[in-house]
Amino acid sequence: MRIADRTSVEGGRERITVVPESLDDLWHLTYVLEPGDAVSADTTRRIQRDDDMTRDTGGQREPMWIELEVTDVEFAKFANRLRVGGEIVDCSREDQLGFHHTFNVEGHDELTIEKVWQVDQLERLQEAVETAEQPDVAIVSVEEGEAHIHTVAQYGVEERATITGTTGKGEYARGRDELFDELASIVRRLDVEAIILAGPGFTKQDALDHIEDAAPEAAEKIQMVDTASVGDRGVHEVLKRGAVDRIQTETRISKEAELIDELMAQIAEGAKAAYGIDEVAKAAEFGAVETLLVLDERLREERAGEGEWDLDVNDIIANVERQGGEVTVFSHEFDPGQQLANLGGIAAVLRYRLS
Repeated sequence: MRIADRTSVEGGRERITVVPESLDDLWHLTYVLEPGDAVSADTTRRIQRDDDMTRDTGGQREPMWIELEVTDVEFAKFANRLRVGGEIVDCSREDQLGFHHTFNVEGHDELTIEKVWQVDQLERLQEAVETAEQPDVAIVSVEEGEAHIHTVAQYGVEERATITGTTGKGEYARGRDELFDELASIVRRLDVEAIILAGPGFTKQDALDHIEDAAPEAAEKIQMVDTASVGDRGVHEVLKRGAVDRIQTETRISKEAELIDELMAQIAEGAKAAYGIDEVAKAAEFGAVETLLVLDERLREERAGEGEWDLDVNDIIANVERQGGEVTVFSHEFDPGQQLANLGGIAAVLRYRLS
């Protein structure tokens, strides 16, 4: 993410122009934008002229500048874009005021957002800026008869491929080599700067030897990590062991995995933890929250007025930060976020135990 401009305006509002540079950046903006925000950009809009009406041509697209009052936001990761819809409140063509329009925001599109910014939203923008220079990472987990390829992103870990084949050595070596051939072919095409090769036993070393012969440039990016499992569980082990952190200065997902494990351990001991909106709000009132954990989807729903919480989550976040606590917004795309969802979408690791 790149911040192109930042200007204070009246009413405590601030106008920030951002340039998303990756799919991660578009995902971050999903949780920054809310209904009622003013968003503007250069775009195109289909205009139907009087002579077009008679021919039913559907009109022609014309370039123009548009400002929307946001009504809906959708992160379409498979389309590599962010859709921002709303009513046109300002435009370089006055005859378009009041109509609905949708910005299809893609990488390197400039977007200006004007709103009263929450502290965690500004922190999310800053995080997107800081992580822009971090290397892209893939996690390849392999054992006899199967291999899994995942990529690590800010919005979660995504499985790119699963390969299965004949297990064993000796008379089964041909099937094993075929699996390694397919794995090397996929690894060669990965657009990443680092690859973590994980799994139990010696199979991963055999896989690495094969990749060194078949795809030497990809092999130079590989670091090996021992794990007891492959697939999703193997990825979770890699994250918990800090292997990704050693490549990326700070990876959002590995931090979430570590925090959720700490929270679950505290809950199991009946110690320094709180979960659910009422318990967390009470802990924040007492200044007991060391780290607040809140799910991105729930946070977005509450701010849009679509949630079920009776308390204002913005007040809780402000209270925690005012008293020196940290706030981590979890991605619902990855397992730690799902665990947090099962606890009501909000929880806290406490400085001390509340009676």
